[in-house]
This record gives sequence, C-alpha cells and structure tokens, in this order.
Amino acid sequence: MRLTKFFAPTLKDDPTDADVISHKLLVRAGMIRQVARGIYDYLPLGLRVIRRIEKIVREELDQAGCQEILMPAICPAELWEESGRWGHYGKELLRIRDRNDREFCFGPTHEEVVTDLVRGEIRSYRDLPKNLYQVQTKFRDEVRPRFGLMRGREFLMKDGYSFHADREDAEREYHEMYAVYERIFTRCGLEFRAVEADTGAIGGSLSHEFQVLASSGEDEIAACDQCLYAANIEKAEIKAPPARETAFAEGEAPRLVETPEKRTIEEVSSFLDLPAAHFLKTLIYVQANGEPVAALVRGDHKISEAKLRSLLGTEALTLAEPDVVREVTGAPVGFAGPVGLSLPIVADFALQEMATAVAGANQADHHLLDICPSRDLPDGTTFADLRQAQAGETCPRCENGKYQIHRGIESGQVFYLGTKYSEALGATFLNHQGKERPLEMGCYGIGISRTLAAAVEQSHDENGIIWPMPLAPFTVQIVPTKMKDDAIRAAAESLYLDLCERKVDVLLDDRDERPGVKFKDADLMGTPLRITIGPRGLEKGIVEMRPRAGGETEELPLETAGAVIAERAGVGR
Repeated sequence: MRLTKFFAPTLKDDPTDADVISHKLLVRAGMIRQVARGIYDYLPLGLRVIRRIEKIVREELDQAGCQEILMPAICPAELWEESGRWGHYGKELLRIRDRNDREFCFGPTHEEVVTDLVRGEIRSYRDLPKNLYQVQTKFRDEVRPRFGLMRGREFLMKDGYSFHADREDAEREYHEMYAVYERIFTRCGLEFRAVEADTGAIGGSLSHEFQVLASSGEDEIAACDQCLYAANIEKAEIKAPPARETAFAEGEAPRLVETPEKRTIEEVSSFLDLPAAHFLKTLIYVQANGEPVAALVRGDHKISEAKLRSLLGTEALTLAEPDVVREVTGAPVGFAGPVGLSLPIVADFALQEMATAVAGANQADHHLLDICPSRDLPDGTTFADLRQAQAGETCPRCENGKYQIHRGIESGQVFYLGTKYSEALGATFLNHQGKERPLEMGCYGIGISRTLAAAVEQSHDENGIIWPMPLAPFTVQIVPTKMKDDAIRAAAESLYLDLCERKVDVLLDDRDERPGVKFKDADLMGTPLRITIGPRGLEKGIVEMRPRAGGETEELPLETAGAVIAERAGVGR
C-alpha cells in the first residue's frame, strides 16, 4: 500500500478528551475517530489490527472444533424476561421499542439468544457437545464511557457458548477453551496472566479472566510470588485467621463521642487521631430481593462486592441510597455502625483479630469508641472472607508465597455456566436413559477491540505505538528520504514491489515530505520494521533496517534486502 493513497490522517497533538495512552495514540496515529461518547469509527489502520486479531481468534477456535455463527444484534425482550435478566441487568442494557411498541435490547451478550437457538435444535445426547461462537458488535450503555476503546459503549467482541450432556464434559471444554485462550493471547504477542475471576452479570460458578498486563490497567491482580495462583483482587482468596476462643471479652463498654460532620474513615481518623486500622467500616447494601444487609470491614481495607454477593447468594447488590440508610440505621450516611443494628450482618475475618475498634453510633455526628467485636457485635453475625487482597498477604494456596499486586486490562474471560440459562429457558435433551435433562453450558468471550487498545497500553513509548509483529497493521514501512530523487524513488519502488511479491504487508511512504515528518509518522503508527532509503546509503548500495521495538539499525545490501526483510517479518515461516 502507498501512503499517498491510504487514509491515515495522523495528528501532531493529543486529543483533548483522551485520558489514557491508547486513546491518545490510536487517534493520533489515524486509527480511530470518535462519533459519539464511547462510539468510534475504525479507520483503515485500526481495522487492519482488528482483522489480525480476529484471524488469530478464528484460526485457534476453528482448530479446536468450534463453529462460527452470527446472531442478531437486536434481541427480543421476551428471551431476557425468560432468563430473568431483563429486570436485573441494569441501565447498561440499551432497551429499544419498535414501531409496534415491542421491546428489544441491543445485545451486550448473547446467552439468551444462543440458548433459544439450541433449545429448538438439540434433542438428544447424541447431538452433544457443541461449541458455537460469533464475532459481533455489542453495546453496553456505560454510565461514564471513558478511556477510548477500553471502556466504550459500542465494542467488537468474540462470544462463544458450549453445550454439554453433563458437568464433567462442560468442565473439560472449559479447560480446553482456557488453553485455546492462552494460545490466542500468546500468538497476539501480548504479556498476559490468566486469573480467577468473579462471574458478574453473566453468572455461573467458575471463571478466569485473561488480563493483558499494563501499568495503566483498570483491574488489579493479586498473584502469588511462589506458586501459579492469581486472581482479580475482588476474587483473590484470603486465608481465615486461626480459630480461637471468644477473645477480648473484658474491657470498657463502648463510649459515645461526638464527631461533628466527620463521616469518612479519613475524616474521623484524623479527628480522633487514630489510624484507619482501628476502625470498623459499616456499609449498607440492598440485595436483589430488596432486603438490606450490613457488611463490615476494617477501616483500612476495601470490601469485595464480588465476595459479598457470592456469600449472600444474590444476583444483584447495590449500595443503599441515603434514605434507606437513614431508615435502617436511624442516622445519615457516614454514621452507621454494627452495635444495636437490627439487620443481617456479615463481617470480614480481620475483625476477629481486633481488640477494640471505632465505628459509627447510628446517630448523627457521633461514633462509638472501645467496641470489642467479639463482645459487641450482634449475635448471628457471620464472619467470612469479604475484603480485597493486598500486597504482602499470605497466599492461601501454597501458604509460602506472598501476594504481589499487578495491573491488567481484562481482554478475555471464560465461564462455566452450568444450567443457569438452560433451566430458565427450558433447553433440555434426552440423556442415555431417555430422561429429559437441562443442558450444561460454558461461555467464552474475548474483547476484540479492547485487545487492540490493551496492546497499545502495554507496548508504546514517547514516540508512539510499538505493535507486536502479529498485530501490526503493516509489518514493514519503507521511508524514502527524497521521493523526488529519481534513484531513491526507483530503489524504493523496486524494494516495495519485491516485498509485495513476497507477500509482506508493506507500506511505502511515497509522500513528498521531509524525512523527519516521515520518521515521526512511522514511529507513531508503530510499524515493527522501518526501512530507510537515503542518498548516502544508496551510494554504498545499502538500505537501513530499524526495528521499532529498539535494537541496532542494520545496513542491508539493496540486492538482498527483500529476502532479509521478509525473513525478519516472519513471512514464509
């Protein structure tokens, strides 16, 4: 491809609305343009990367026996009502009415639609297993779309679904897809980590995320420094403290102190001159059934809503609105505490290790000092692992290692769904004994457009993108320093045609621009190999090959340059 004919409008300056490097660089490199908040055009360079990711995904899935289908983007409400998610999914679900006032949604995921498809076709265990996937545009109406393609509203996704006669076979396929995903992200040239994860709105009982490691990642990952265990910090297990007799039963009764307008842990901690670790944080949540519950963690810890949701067995969990907090505690937000609270209470294990603590008094502008959790928490309080993991905590799997915290960008996830959707939608089959049974299901997703952004977040420098070779829109960029020079132009055209014949993805910068402009654009676009043809080199019969990822610039004889460049570009391997 010749750059004079290519649509790649590069920019010198960062877009004013971009916060993360992938958003800045993808816009500046002429790969995407915003149409509306969280919705983007993919320009030719960006689309070429998308197609490369898709190709790797399809090759690995097809080799594993998966079959590609294409389902509608617009889904009828009736299917979502059957599964129960129409009322629970939340405002991220874009709901639509047609001219006949029938309700639909723009599918953020397709469990209902694919289960409806399969329930009408699969009758017997002889028809199983099946693994179906699609690559399609999705839409989730994010409340705050941000970070470009990493948290957009419209995005491109590969979603796959498998169907089985029993749990054993479903788990076999789950682990097969796990291995397939490892191969996909390895082939993409990305550094990643597979971690245990929360199942979220998709449901199911087993899940792993595939996190592309990047310092700018939204997600935090706890990984053991001694064994292979890793998990999202929302999911990472924390070992329970040793069982002990009721401790710290003696001591003063809780004392009421005035804390005017001091609501947060930070404010009260500063006001009382006590560290946050001496506090109990009381959070009021509302479950899917509308029932409130109080969750307690130490003041310097963060609650894991994923763990809390799992413990309570609820599909949805939201922080209570201020009026609900006042109704159940008798006080405004910021002054809730467990003493005397007439609510179900769940508390993190760490509270069992506390001698005394400070907590809200369920009274405006007041807190309680000298609370002894083992003595003062209401009878029936449930203790469990409820907090997010922190660096340095002991790994519960090997008990030798310590957690290290990394940042990552979730680019893929695999789920074991069980019979969550098949039971709800009546997707059954006849087993070996002729008995009707619900299908066992798995679900497997990869964010195609998110992987594009994740690759940029992981690999860039101050000059632009550094594409891994497998994802680069072009693997070679020829930069003639003077296109008006007949000898330079002829050498560039000759090498360009040679590389095209060798099936190398090559971009010829045939613009009449200064060398500095061309070099800057080549670095910005992130082409792995830059070939410079200039007058001094041409006098010696050589061209210069410079790898974008760093390393020595090589001088190649012009007559053999095509073969060497093709070999470095991986063509013919």
